[in-house]
Amino acid sequence: MLRVIVRLVADAVLVAILLFASAGTLAWWRAWALLAILLLVRTVGALAVYRVSPSLLRERANFPIHKDQSRADRVLLLGVLATGFLGLPVIAGLDAGRWHALSRPTPIVADAGLVLFALGWIIKNLALRANAFAVTVVRLQTERAHAVVHSGPYGIVRHPFYAADPLILIGLSLWLESYVAALCAVVPIALMVMRLVLEERLLQRKLPEYAAYAHRVRFRLIPGIW
Repeated sequence: MLRVIVRLVADAVLVAILLFASAGTLAWWRAWALLAILLLVRTVGALAVYRVSPSLLRERANFPIHKDQSRADRVLLLGVLATGFLGLPVIAGLDAGRWHALSRPTPIVADAGLVLFALGWIIKNLALRANAFAVTVVRLQTERAHAVVHSGPYGIVRHPFYAADPLILIGLSLWLESYVAALCAVVPIALMVMRLVLEERLLQRKLPEYAAYAHRVRFRLIPGIW
């Protein structure tokens, strides 16, 4: 568990460096609040997930590259991380601290962004707790007797872990008062959707029961829409 906590703290520190370096100031209370929520929600979630799937969290604490991962997934995953979870904090910091390219969101919209950000991480935690196969990379996990999971949030949409990403990325941007960052979120979200399609193709080919699951749970990301 120590290794997992170290990874969570390291992630938060990295985001902090990106935010404050790009903004050019430490006097940014919204960034501090975002980091506190990030560390709190992820730590509480990790403790809950570790009780049921310790091996999953240990693998997710590793560098997000695996020998069984396809080249396409490697490129898409690194693209999502670079443009979304690393790139958006930089853009938000530059916009809030230096550019001021667009008008700021109203306080209600900004506050809603923090709610979306926290909700996104909560959904990720619920998905991890329900699905012991939710590793970072797209691959068939023969060592874990890979099977279809349909409980918890997986009974609502087929990819709840991915569904949380737009909430996190757009929520972060709005809370940090950057419409520019919110607009740029379309890039990592598009890459994430491409990863989702790639993963679905793999699961359809490798897991015989996935077709029946996909027929039963019709929507991939957004209930009633797609």
